[in-house]
Amino acid sequence: MNFLRLLPVLISLLLVAAHFFRAGQTAIVAVLLCMPLLLLVRKAWVPWVFQVVLVLAAVEWLLTLIDIARLRMQTGDSWLRMAVILGVVALFTALSGLVFRSKALRAWFTPSKA
Repeated sequence: MNFLRLLPVLISLLLVAAHFFRAGQTAIVAVLLCMPLLLLVRKAWVPWVFQVVLVLAAVEWLLTLIDIARLRMQTGDSWLRMAVILGVVALFTALSGLVFRSKALRAWFTPSKA
């Protein structure tokens, strides 16, 4: 069941990895594609790492939105639909970090007191 809770995180990582792959940033792509393995580590710092990465990814989407919109405005092309799509992707990416606030995932990543 935790897999379904983590699905937005995995989708967000794949989307941003595809974005960086298109830009030729293979080192970042490798890190992003290996990150899901970190979900197997049951430590309290793991959700924080994912939340920081997802916020940074959302910022990257917004910066990309601004760059593409500026370019399209200069050339007179339509930019509104692209801005809405990238805005939704940025919002989805940022909000996907909230899954770590669920009770089940907090219990998974909280070390047991034994």
